Amino acid sequence: MTVAADRVNRWVWVGILILALLWLGPLPALSRTAFSAHMLLHLGVVALAAPVLALGLVRSGRRLRTGERFATAAVLIFSLEMLVVWGWHLPALHEAAARQVGIFVLQQLSFVVVGAAVWWLALSVRRRSELVVTLLGFALTLMHMTMLGVLLLLAPRLLYPAELCMGLFGFTELDDQRLGGVLMAAWGGGAYLLGGLVLGWRLISPGRAAEPTE
Repeated sequence: MTVAADRVNRWVWVGILILALLWLGPLPALSRTAFSAHMLLHLGVVALAAPVLALGLVRSGRRLRTGERFATAAVLIFSLEMLVVWGWHLPALHEAAARQVGIFVLQQLSFVVVGAAVWWLALSVRRRSELVVTLLGFALTLMHMTMLGVLLLLAPRLLYPAELCMGLFGFTELDDQRLGGVLMAAWGGGAYLLGGLVLGWRLISPGRAAEPTE
């Protein structure tokens, strides 16, 4: 095993370890009664474990290779990510996942798949044109995650059943929902803002995003 392969294995194992800590720890049980716990679990998967797993894939040579279809792949990935995030936060689907183990498993798997796909795409780009497309996708993701967080924060009433928003730290039900919104906007939005800034820096840095000559 080469030194490079060993590094890749460590990244992959770190991502798996993060998922294990998230999924086998107290958050899944707490998320059934606390919306803020659900949001911590969700964001831990998509904004922490997913980029680490994607980094492991890229460093092992498994870059996304779509050629002229890159823009199409990017649109599909970012659209699916938005659909998954907003879909699972619809009151009916959120409640179903909180009450039924099978639906909860499906929810969590969809979070890690779309989250890893977004970061895999971003870490795979080499051409300037691909950077532009991915940067626009990150801007869209930043906006829709921040919008969802603000919606949850400013909602004048509970959007979810009260028994699913009992809070982690003695918060009232509505404050628990609002805390979930703050986490979504700050952590979720912040992660994609940071990713977008890195992509933007690569785009404007001379020689960092040149079109390949082959």
